[in-house]
Amino acid sequence: MTSPFEYAPAPESRSVVDIAPSYGLFIDGEFTEAADGKVFKTVSPSTEEVLSEVAQASSEDVDRAVKAARKAFEKWSALPGAERAKYLFRIARIIQERSRELAVLETLDNGKPIKETRDADLPLVAAHFFYYAGWADKLDHAGYGPNPAPLGVAGQVIPWNFPLLMLAWKIAPALATGNTVVLKPAETTPLSALFFADICRQAGLPRGVVNILPGYGDAGAALTAHPDVNKVAFTGSTAVGKAIARQVAGTDKKVTLELGGKGANIVFDDAPIDQAVEGIVTGIFFNQGQVCCAGSRLLVQESIQEELLDSLKRRLSTLRLGDPLDKNTDIGAINSAEQLARISALAETGEAEGAERWSPACELPTSGYWFAPTLFTNVTQAHTIARDEIFGPVLSVLSFRTPDEAVAKANNTQYGLSAGIWTEKGSRILAVANRLRAGVVWANTFNKFDPTSPFGGYKESGFGREGGRHGLEAYLDV
Repeated sequence: MTSPFEYAPAPESRSVVDIAPSYGLFIDGEFTEAADGKVFKTVSPSTEEVLSEVAQASSEDVDRAVKAARKAFEKWSALPGAERAKYLFRIARIIQERSRELAVLETLDNGKPIKETRDADLPLVAAHFFYYAGWADKLDHAGYGPNPAPLGVAGQVIPWNFPLLMLAWKIAPALATGNTVVLKPAETTPLSALFFADICRQAGLPRGVVNILPGYGDAGAALTAHPDVNKVAFTGSTAVGKAIARQVAGTDKKVTLELGGKGANIVFDDAPIDQAVEGIVTGIFFNQGQVCCAGSRLLVQESIQEELLDSLKRRLSTLRLGDPLDKNTDIGAINSAEQLARISALAETGEAEGAERWSPACELPTSGYWFAPTLFTNVTQAHTIARDEIFGPVLSVLSFRTPDEAVAKANNTQYGLSAGIWTEKGSRILAVANRLRAGVVWANTFNKFDPTSPFGGYKESGFGREGGRHGLEAYLDV
């Protein structure tokens, strides 16, 4: 029977974004071919359609970009903070003006639903540039002493799950503090960074202040190893983060690493069930679970486990999976075939180890990379799916009886990036949050971000903070 509430398709128009057949590297204010002429294709995860051909950076290109950034640093760092702020404000306003175009582009290249890029990613991107523009002429009052100095050239490597937002997290504080930037976007999502390069030109940003180098891991390794890079900022996998830490050990480079996570979402017996269910869904199924701080482990108090799971399964059955450009879509495409294979393998491991798998009835499109929202029950702390970061729409459900047990289970992980607490008692929120070893703890909500708030992790989730006043420190000689 057809539901009386069935949605009609509401696709966003692709015509608002004009994707060129090919793009070069952005070095010293100009688009240029790679030194060795190599290119690679970027595809839409929802259709496997080739979107564009992009120049592939090599170590020679990295060297060119770093030299351009070093040359630009002298004048950029000498500008009064109020003058640098003007450029950041201009970039923020252009992002707002072009937000619809950028949201469609991000959805095409990444696979996430348009309502997420439109309503979450792009407003936050602009907000970060506005926020750090405000800091540019106030660095003496940031708490790092008088006349804090910029470091020089920042080498930045960003992931594919939030391409434009991770760019903003890194470039905005770097420019506000007087540094210049060489940024390598992920190879599966280079387009929004290249469009940002055009925004830099549109804003009149001086040549060489921002350089964009699409490419593979070898380009990222060459960038972080470059002897004339003063600051390394990386967001991505823990394995690559460890490699970067080994690589820069013994140098005078400043480093921030934001790595993997296995966030615990803790629901106590006095929590409002319906509100908690919405928070659980947001925590693990936002961006198809491809979020470092995803609430991928649900810890639910034993006395309400059955009621909560019944409600959660009903809610999952209403999620709409499909065309990410449809404004009704809740679950988009997995970013790449490689990531889909990893998610599928870990889910199969969960079943093989005895956990009980459940997904709502869900018709997957015939082309593209898709994975149905999935939850596992009968999970123990020994299960692989309770320990390893899956980075997909897969939720592991564990139970607890007491707050002490909840805290012990939440902290029983090599990661320490995020956690959530659901309860009506403010005293319990404070007591439990203070004992959780996580960089950010949300109370009766999840995945809420703000440019004024610091973000980062403990243990194998990395070190250093991005966002807020704390995010300035990594780009200053303090």
